[in-house]
Amino acid sequence: MRIGVLTGGGDCPGLNAVIRAVVKTAEHKYHDEVIGIRDGFSGLIRNKTHPLDLARVSGIMPRGGTILGSSNRDNPFKFAEYIGGKMVQSDVSDTAVENYKKNGLDCLIVVGGDGTLDIAHKFSQKGLNVIGIPKTIDNDLYATDITFGYDTAVTTVMEALDKIHTTAESHHRVMVVEVMGSDAGWIATAAGIAGGAHIILIPEIPFEIEKIARKIYERKGRGKHFTVIVVAEGAYPISGERTIKRIVEGSSETVRLGGVGEYVAAELERQTHIEVRTTVLGHIQRGGTPSAFDRILATRYGAAAVVFAHEGKFDHMAALRTPDIVSVPLEEALHQMKRVSPDGSHIVTSRNVGISFGD
Repeated sequence: MRIGVLTGGGDCPGLNAVIRAVVKTAEHKYHDEVIGIRDGFSGLIRNKTHPLDLARVSGIMPRGGTILGSSNRDNPFKFAEYIGGKMVQSDVSDTAVENYKKNGLDCLIVVGGDGTLDIAHKFSQKGLNVIGIPKTIDNDLYATDITFGYDTAVTTVMEALDKIHTTAESHHRVMVVEVMGSDAGWIATAAGIAGGAHIILIPEIPFEIEKIARKIYERKGRGKHFTVIVVAEGAYPISGERTIKRIVEGSSETVRLGGVGEYVAAELERQTHIEVRTTVLGHIQRGGTPSAFDRILATRYGAAAVVFAHEGKFDHMAALRTPDIVSVPLEEALHQMKRVSPDGSHIVTSRNVGISFGD
């Protein structure tokens, strides 16, 4: 077979491990040819491709990001470009289909989150042989137990919290750490547990500033004169809305969240007169070398995708159903989000050890 592979959406640790696994499985098991498509679907629109062989993927396992480049702006079905000074959207999916055929592809492996995989599913409906691989640090993609990139992001936040702890305790401060998670609080919850946070704020559980202040006073009453708070960017007060940083027209994600950490800090200082500092981790959560878990999971996904291609399981996605990697229909993974259950084990465990969710 002649297999194409592209990485779309936001980057994350483990993408290169997937690419490596696709190439090594294709060559060692099937003697297939692999074509790398540059910069996500932009490469399929503009026909930016190059061969991928064992030499090109040698040594890339530890590298963060993706050697193919990525993009979360170039949706072929709603391709945005400036014409005459105005942003215009058009459907250029037929151009992408033509380039798929020009490259003689028998299958396209698409690595991405819900937006990228939704586009992949639409191409499947246009007759292309497509297989998806789930990727997002937010771990919010439905139909798979875990997405690769999540474990590394949690570890990155945990290590930051370890450092925040020492300065918070030294200065007797309340420290607020804002992390990614616009709709699902998986990173905040898992990293908060692992990093010893005292309060965790997530989109699934609206918070009250008064309840957060009460937890801080409770700790002070026990001689603990510092508090570490982890807040997902999509968290919001029970009587308010999510904090929007800016609106970006023409983007696949027009609403950019950010600033809830500063909001929480300002409200706490106003109510408690205790000094509060904020740290926003931002894109540092996407970077760096992947963890052992993510390297293994990404390798399993990449290898399985090639096998699924030879089995004709198109319009499907590789998914972890512990302990197995299975194929599930792409449609099953789309149009619904895997969120943290307020009654789930992560939340129950957190409450059992005294962590507050501000509710």
